[in-house]
Amino acid sequence: MKKNNIYIIKVVKVLYLLPLCLLAFLFLTGCNSDNTSDLQLEGNCMVEALKLDSYEGNVDLKTRTITVRLPEVYETSAMKLTALQLSPGATCDVSEGATLNMDAPKTLHVKNGDVFIDWTLSVLHDEARITQFVLNDIYTGTIDQDAKTITAYVPASIGVESLVPTIIYSANATITPASGVPQDFTNPVTYKVTNNSAESTYTVTVHAIDKPKALFVGDAANMNDLDPEAKEACLWMLSNVSSSLYASFADLQAESVDLSECKVIWWHYHVDGGVDGHDAFAAKAKGALAAKNELRKFYENGGSLFLTRYATNLPSFIGATGSDEWTTPNNCWGQDEDKAELCGGPWTFRIFNGQNAHPLWQGLIAGDNADEVYCTDAGYHITNSTAQYHVGTDWGDYPDYNAWTTRTGAEVLGVGGDGAIVAWEYPATAGKGGIICIGSGCFDWYSYTFEAGYTENYHKNISTIAKNAFNYLTK
Repeated sequence: MKKNNIYIIKVVKVLYLLPLCLLAFLFLTGCNSDNTSDLQLEGNCMVEALKLDSYEGNVDLKTRTITVRLPEVYETSAMKLTALQLSPGATCDVSEGATLNMDAPKTLHVKNGDVFIDWTLSVLHDEARITQFVLNDIYTGTIDQDAKTITAYVPASIGVESLVPTIIYSANATITPASGVPQDFTNPVTYKVTNNSAESTYTVTVHAIDKPKALFVGDAANMNDLDPEAKEACLWMLSNVSSSLYASFADLQAESVDLSECKVIWWHYHVDGGVDGHDAFAAKAKGALAAKNELRKFYENGGSLFLTRYATNLPSFIGATGSDEWTTPNNCWGQDEDKAELCGGPWTFRIFNGQNAHPLWQGLIAGDNADEVYCTDAGYHITNSTAQYHVGTDWGDYPDYNAWTTRTGAEVLGVGGDGAIVAWEYPATAGKGGIICIGSGCFDWYSYTFEAGYTENYHKNISTIAKNAFNYLTK
C-alpha cells in the first residue's frame, strides 16, 4: 500500500507541474519583441446617464441594469433615447436619438476598446393599485379598478367596528392607512396608494349581512383558499349578486350561517383530474357530504341550488332523485388546471330541443348556430372538466332521454355534440326548491394564461348564464 501511495503522489506532482511549463512556453512565444499585447483592456464601459423621452434612467452598476420610471399610463412602443452618456472613449450599439420599442426590455452593448458590457434597459410604470383586500383573513372584497371602489360583505355577527384588512398592492408603492391596521368600517373608508408619480384613492364599503340571500359554498375555510376555478366563480357572485356571502361546508354543518332568507346556494366544484362517478364523488367531496343534511333541509324547505361542474353529483345525495342515490353523472373527466387544453376556437354545447326559450339561455352572445351556447374563445386554456350523462343502448342506465327523465325526475336543458346531457334542471315541486345543473366542460371560469392576441367575446356568456340562473332560481 505504501508503494502505491508514493506512485500516486509522483503522478500528481507531474500533472501539477505540466500546466506551469505550458504557461511559461505560451508566455515566451506569445509576446512580441516589445513585450506588449494588442488587446486594449483599459476601457471603462459605464452608462453614466440615460434618458427616454423626458424620463431619466436609474443606473445600477451591480446588476448592469437601467430602469426608467414612467407614469402609470404611458405609451412605450416608440420612446426616444434623448440622452446617453457613456464612459470616455466608449461606444454603444444604440445611438442617442434612436426610437425604441420599450414594450419589452432592451440590451445595450457598450464597448470600449476590447472590453464590453451588456446593459439591460427597461421601463417600470408607477402603478398604484390595490390588487387584493381581505378582512380578518376571511372576507374578500371585490375590486372595481375603474371606479376605484372595494366592496366586502361580512356576517353581521362579527360587527364592522374593528376589522383587520390584509391588503396587497403594487410593488414599490405605499398605502395609507397601512395594511394590518384595524379599522372601523361603519362608514366607507378611503385608502390612498402612492407610487412615485402614480396615486390612487380607493373607497372601501363593508356591508354587514345578517341573513344572506345567496351563498357560494366550498371546502375552504375562506374563499382565498379555494382553487382558482372556484375562486373566480365566487368573486363573480360576490360582485354581481346582492347580499351574497361565501361559507364553507363546515359553516353550514355548524349552522353558523342564517339561511332563513337565502334563496340560492351555488357550488362550483373543481378537482384536478376529474371526479368520475358516485364512489369517486363520495370519496372526494367529504366536506359537502358531511353537510348534506343541512343542504337537504335547505332544499326541502324551498331553497334552490345552482350546481356546476362536479357539484352536479350532489342532487342524488340530498334526495332530489328520491331514494335512488345512484343517479349521479355516468361519464366524467377533467384535466389539471396547469395542463389545460388550448381552445383553437369557440367551444360550444347545444340547447336541447324545445328549450331555446328557457330563461337560462336568454341574452347570450350568439354564434353561427342559434341552437348552440358559445362558451370560450380562441386562445383560452380550458380544463374541460365534464360531468355528463350518456344515454343510449351502450349506456345501460339510460336507454334514452325519456328513461333518464323518468329515473332522475329532471329535464334536459343542454346536450353535447354527441347528445350527452350536459345541462339539466330539477324543477321546483311540492315546496322544494329548484336545482339547475351544468356539467359541461365548456362552463369554465378560470384560464391560467392566454395566448397572444386573445380577445374575449363568447366567454362572457358564462357570467350571463350564471346571472340567468340566479334570476330564475330566486323567482
